[in-house]
Amino acid sequence: MESKIYNQEGKETGSINLPASVFGLPWNSDLVHQVVVSEAANKRNRVAHTKDRGEVRGGGKKPWRQKGTGRARHGSIRSPIWIGGGVTHGPTKEKNYEKKIGKKMKAKALFTILSEKLRQNEILFVDNINLKESKTKEAKKVLEKMSKISGFEGVLSKKNNSAVITFWDKNRENERSFRNFSNFKTGELRNITPSEILNHKYLIIIEPKESVEFIAGKLNKKVKMAKEGAVKTAKSRGKTAPSPKVLIPEVKVKTPTPKKGSVSRPKVLGKKASNK
Repeated sequence: MESKIYNQEGKETGSINLPASVFGLPWNSDLVHQVVVSEAANKRNRVAHTKDRGEVRGGGKKPWRQKGTGRARHGSIRSPIWIGGGVTHGPTKEKNYEKKIGKKMKAKALFTILSEKLRQNEILFVDNINLKESKTKEAKKVLEKMSKISGFEGVLSKKNNSAVITFWDKNRENERSFRNFSNFKTGELRNITPSEILNHKYLIIIEPKESVEFIAGKLNKKVKMAKEGAVKTAKSRGKTAPSPKVLIPEVKVKTPTPKKGSVSRPKVLGKKASNK
């Protein structure tokens, strides 16, 4: 798989070979939906909170005596059945909305989205961006030239969620130049998430050779880091690293056989038996 590489002037400068394991996967809507929903749940802030009868102020004194008044018995005016009392079964900030995402699942969902973006001609590879000054007008000139590339005419005209611009390394000058555009999002490639790519129309990758190599090795790197982490935690706890299960054969224990001439008699509890 090959794709064209452009410069900041909007002219073609070369091509790049893309691995099929990253940019050639079929669309998997179930996997992408599961990962995106999990990411949204993990970012959710637990704001809604109601007070139960133990958190509401007041109600320390018993309203009236237990018997003799003819009224129902009550122990506190902050009971849930009283006006101004606590709330029963209301939302609380202790609720946990987090969902676990497997590292392989998240990586494959990212690859699936990149493959679909490439099929829809929504990924633009740019060799580098060098601005004279870190100003918005310089960044706008670059975007105007990119909008002349066939298939990317809507980069500058789209009002909302136009594109994500990823840099190989942290570049404050370029990020400062593009941050005034509300319809663009800039950042480092290592921080890219499936949700961000789906929420924007285009994906602009700066320094594509290094970026593609990093994305291709992302899954293997995560698996390797997970294995190393398991070994480190096992060593810190004074245990050995997890090893494959080994089947141990069962050992049969033989019961001792009585010697010849000896007779095994049952024991008699209590008084001794008398022989008559």
